[in-house]
Amino acid sequence: MRKLIVVIVVFALAGCGVETVTTAATGAAIKKQEIEEGKKTMNQVEQKVGQAMEQVQQRAEKDADK
Repeated sequence: MRKLIVVIVVFALAGCGVETVTTAATGAAIKKQEIEEGKKTMNQVEQKVGQAMEQVQQRAEKDADK
């Protein structure tokens, strides 16, 4: 009887460990996705800033020609 209780407790504790590992892996996957989305957003912002700077430079050149 004691062995059965020990086996049940061991399996219950092992199940908790598996759940913890699964939760950690899911959290890591979510963080990775957030980082990738952040990089995409940063690239888009950099492109928009570059375009805006080109427009400002073009306007400045037009004004200088007048």
